[in-house]
Parts: sequence; C-alpha cells; structure tokens
Amino acid sequence: MSAQSGEELGSEDKWFGDDYGRMFGNAEAATRLDDLRDEVKPSGGEAADDLDRQFHPYQDDGKRHPVAMETASTAIDLLYWRNVKQSGAVFSGVLLLLFSLTQFSVVSVGAYLALAALSATISFRIYKSVLQAVQKTDEGHPFKGYLEMEISLSQEQISKYADKILLYTNTCMRELRRLFLVQDLIDSFKFAVLMWLLTYVGALFNGLTLVILAVVSMFTMPVVYEKHQAQIDQYVGLIWTHVNSVVGKIQAKIPGAKRKEE
Repeated sequence: MSAQSGEELGSEDKWFGDDYGRMFGNAEAATRLDDLRDEVKPSGGEAADDLDRQFHPYQDDGKRHPVAMETASTAIDLLYWRNVKQSGAVFSGVLLLLFSLTQFSVVSVGAYLALAALSATISFRIYKSVLQAVQKTDEGHPFKGYLEMEISLSQEQISKYADKILLYTNTCMRELRRLFLVQDLIDSFKFAVLMWLLTYVGALFNGLTLVILAVVSMFTMPVVYEKHQAQIDQYVGLIWTHVNSVVGKIQAKIPGAKRKEE
C-alpha cells in the first residue's frame, strides 16, 4: 500500500480521521500498519467463529428463544416490583378478578368484562369519528394499528408448546406411578403425609381462596426474600436440617426404607 492509499483511508474511511497522516507520515509506516491489521484479522472458519463468539457472547445460537426470555424477564420484573405502577396495576387487576369470581359465576364475570371492554372501545370509536367530522380530518380507524398487528401463532410456536406440554404430562404420569406403586417407600410416605395435610387445607379453604393466597404470595414473598435473604436462608437451613434428621431416623427404623446407594 502506498502513501496515497493511507491518505484515502484517512479521508474516506475515517478510520483515524485527519490524525492518520500525523501518526503515520510515510509510506513504510502505513505498509507496516496494514500488514499488522491483516495478521490479526481472522481468515474465516473456526477462528472467525471463535472471535465472533468472544465479542458477541449473547448472539442467538438457535437454543435460546427471545420471546420466552423476554416473557420470563417481564414476569420477574412484575413480581419484584421493578416498575411499581405496572406491578400495582397487574396485582390489583388480578385480585379484583379473583374477588369478583368469589361473588359471581365465571359466566357473569366474563360477560361483565366483555361489556366493559366493548363500552370503552365503542365510545372511543364514536368520539374519534365525531372529532374527525368536526375537524374535517381523515385519520382513519383509531384502532388501525392494533387491527393490523399480527397475533396468530406460528406452526413452530404451537409445536414447541405442544412438546413442552407433552413432556410435563409424561413426567407427571411417571412420577405419580412411582409414588402410588411405592417404588420408594420414603417418597410414597412423604406423598401420603402431604395428601393428609391437604385434607385439612381443603376443609379450611376452597380452591379460589388458595389461588388468591398464591397470587398475594407471588407478589409479596419475592420482595420480602430479596430484602431479608440472609435471615430467611438461615432459618430455612435450620428447618431443613431438622427435617432431614427426622426423616433419617424414620428411614433407619423402617425395614426396607433405606435407599440403595448408587
């Protein structure tokens, strides 16, 4: 490369801008610079891929699902109250819906919600139409952007969710078979104790009340744990140590209950 090529690089490509000539004022220095740049530039293949992965570690490699990751991130932000207004709106809306279901049937609640939504959209459509007629403007349909939005599920998304549902269903069926047919005596005993405790829970609360309690816990416990993580981990560790000690003693006294060492 000549000195003229160095000047073109400084004036057109703006790699070093006007400082190129001052930094490398002769043809020999410019040639050495181009040779060094060619040496460190990857020639393709695995070297280029490794360098690209090094400087772009978060590129989609086919295994990540951006929509799923974005959905999970949004859910975490809601549960941890990153945006107080957004979390408060979702929390109050869900609680209002659940409390409405305690007083009215599902059909009534669904009908009232549909009527409320239709009243809002029809009123807004009429208002915009009158406003356009008065101002003699042609802004079009007020919900045009939403009407043109693509909301259909692709075949790949349907297949992905169907595969996940099938996986969870098969896993649950195998686990229930293992528990009910007493493949492991201790696990089946724990499951029986859990079912016995649920009989008392069912006598005190109905299913909808449990759902309300679960929603309240989802929006409160993560924040409480985040603020008092050290104390909670300490107490939970003590409880689990005590539980494991009791289970170990019971396991040692029941014949055939001890797990086989792998």
